Amino acid sequence: MTELSALSAVPSGARDAVLKFYFGPMDCGKSTLALQMNYNHARQGRRGLVLTKHDRSGGPRVTSRIGLGRDAIEVEDSLDLVRLVTSYGQVDYLICDEACFYRVEQIEQLADLVDEHGVDVYAFGLASDFRSVMFPAAQRLFELADEVCRLQVEVLCWCGRPGQLNARVVGGVLVRTGEQVVIGDTGDAPVRYQVLCRRHHRSGELGEGTPAAR
Repeated sequence: MTELSALSAVPSGARDAVLKFYFGPMDCGKSTLALQMNYNHARQGRRGLVLTKHDRSGGPRVTSRIGLGRDAIEVEDSLDLVRLVTSYGQVDYLICDEACFYRVEQIEQLADLVDEHGVDVYAFGLASDFRSVMFPAAQRLFELADEVCRLQVEVLCWCGRPGQLNARVVGGVLVRTGEQVVIGDTGDAPVRYQVLCRRHHRSGELGEGTPAAR
């Protein structure tokens, strides 16, 4: 009997496909894990696609803050994910980075790919926006996923407490109004994001010498 390692390819038909959602705040390693999982599956001969939306690089890539990256398929609002995947023939798995920005209908399509086509789907993203309100796509992933995993890489607020929430900072001030999705931390973008603990996200304090929220 052949012994399988943790990275061995799963024999066809050995189990049902799965939909897994990995979530956490900025800097907790979501994109790094997405790239590592793609590597692990591909090295065992599994065929997969890597998808993203609104990556920090500004292009169709998955990039991590520690310098890793690879090209990916950009998930436009009009993209039908079932049609995309079936057009490639045999696809064993999907890596879906920044899945919180997908349309809810596209999350439903990911579930269809798992249930009807036997494709493993590994989705990565934020749970909530800069107001601490859940993204609609993330909410649907919480509702549909076979497994939901909070990433455990420690992210700290400036005060030393665990970072839980992403704050939007414009002109050095935390803001609580505006469009749900605004890409920041790219080039000379006037918007940046900062991870805060719940206490300081609610108070709007960004650290010593910073103004209060508005």
